[in-house]
Parts: sequence; structure tokens; C-alpha cells
Amino acid sequence: MWITIHIKIGATMVKTIQMTIDETLLQQVDRTVRDLNTTRSAFIRLALEQALRQYQVRRLEECDEVGYTAVPAAATETDEWATEQEWGDVWNAAK
Repeated sequence: MWITIHIKIGATMVKTIQMTIDETLLQQVDRTVRDLNTTRSAFIRLALEQALRQYQVRRLEECDEVGYTAVPAAATETDEWATEQEWGDVWNAAK
């Protein structure tokens, strides 16, 4: 099944695209857009924006992982912060 999607970039440019989508998925989208009182285009646009943000975060996390694997933190780098993390039994003091 073909649907037409309008993608708005910024405030001025909109590009019309066509895509194939599974019938069951389209039915779920249609139910959801009715519940949210929005349009297919707006819903799919938001889903794409969220997916792109998640992808970017994953890429940045992978870069961090590569960096920390290549140059791991020495134990002495975190020792001085250990006392800052110890709060004692403050939460139970009032009991």
C-alpha cells in the first residue's frame, strides 16, 4: 500500500515522498493519529525525528565507549570522588 507523506523542513520547505508500509502497521498508525488528533504526516514526521535523535545518541555513546576503552580511567582518577558518594545513613537518622 502506498501513502504520501509531507515532510516539513524548517518552516518553509516541504518535500512529498511515497513509501510502502505494511497494512497492519498503517492501521495502527491510523488508530493512533485519531487518538492523538493529528495527521499521518505529523505522526510519522515526529517518529522519524525521534528515531534520528535516538540514532545520534547511540552514535555518541559508541564514540564514548571507544574512547574509554582505548584510554580507560585509572583507579586514582576516581578515588577522590568515593567520599563524595558516601552519604552515610542520613536517610535513616530521623527514625
